[in-house]
Amino acid sequence: MAEIPEFKQRKIKFKAWDTESRLLMRLNSIECNKGELIKKDHILLQFTGMTDKNGDEIYEMDVLLISDEKFVVFWNEEKNGWFYYSLKSPDNRQIFLTSQAEKMMRLGSFFELGQSV
Repeated sequence: MAEIPEFKQRKIKFKAWDTESRLLMRLNSIECNKGELIKKDHILLQFTGMTDKNGDEIYEMDVLLISDEKFVVFWNEEKNGWFYYSLKSPDNRQIFLTSQAEKMMRLGSFFELGQSV
């Protein structure tokens, strides 16, 4: 088979927020129905493929800190990419790149931190 230039298979990983127990957990299994991943009573949170300045994996809806400002990472369906916004100004959404991720520190999931954000 011919090699495809610049193709590198990536890890696709998930954590999940258990809406009943209100705990963030790593998953042992996820159901798949016609290509759609499902885990009953859970919100699936995908790995962004990026790590913070300490090497911690960054997942969707993680809260990140740079200086004294907190940001949330999310998937933008319309623009088909990872974005982030400041909790101080949620309407200002910017594309999330590795160069920014490596300057930030992961505090935890938005769901875990809840009111303390």
